[in-house]
This record gives sequence, C-alpha cells and structure tokens, in this order.
Amino acid sequence: MKISKREEEYLEAMYILHKNKGVIRVKDIAKLMNVKPPSVVDALKKLAEKGLVEYEKYDRILLTEEGRKVAEETYSKHVFLTEFFIDILGIPPEIAEHDACQFEHYVSEITVQRMKEFAKFIQEQCPYVLKQFLKEKLEEKEKG
Repeated sequence: MKISKREEEYLEAMYILHKNKGVIRVKDIAKLMNVKPPSVVDALKKLAEKGLVEYEKYDRILLTEEGRKVAEETYSKHVFLTEFFIDILGIPPEIAEHDACQFEHYVSEITVQRMKEFAKFIQEQCPYVLKQFLKEKLEEKEKG
C-alpha cells in the first residue's frame, strides 16, 4: 500500500498526540499540523479507508496496528535525523527540526541505518575530530 508524505505526517502527528495526551482529536491534529479541521477530517477518511486509523465522525480517533507502525517508524526517523543534524553536523536545532521533517519522508531505511552506524562510529572513534568540527561550525555561525 502506498502512503503519501502527507499521510505519514498525519499519522506521525496522531502518534505524537496519543503519546503526549493519550487522546487524538481533530482540533489537536489541526493545530499541530497548522491546517483547518475539515482538512483533517478528509485525511482521516482516507486513512480509515486504507486501514491506518479507526475514525467515525464525533467519535474517538485511533491508530490501527499498521497505522501505529508507520507512525512510529516516521517518528523514529524524525528524532534520529534531528539529532544527527544537530549532534553530528552542527545544524542549529530549529533548522535541524525542519529539515528532519522534510527528509524523513524521502530517505530509505538503509540510508538511515548507515547514518546511525556512521554517527556511532564517529562519536566512539573520533570524538575529538567531531568536537573540533562542531566548534568550527559554531564559530562560523557566530561570525556570520
């Protein structure tokens, strides 16, 4: 089944809301994603047709097992990429967060896995080089 980038974003938003609040509501999804409630309802209908959420108008919203799996994978990529961009590349947090949100939908699992292996390697084998690189990036930012 093909899941679009936007659908992944909705699933991830619902996962975050459930994780943080224990409940998923249309108005909270709309606020988190900066969209209007009718857009959320349309997305929920499509996601329900694909078997990724359980949704009935004016009733609770639940991720199905498959929907939760997609959401967790997307969220996990997002968290890792944000940390990689900040801790390994020295990208400012607000930019890293934005870029991770875009990148997470297009990067393959093998690329993410290789990035994790690289991050672990560089942090364990070359911590001084990494610190020096990050220090230089911070200095560049302060100058520019």
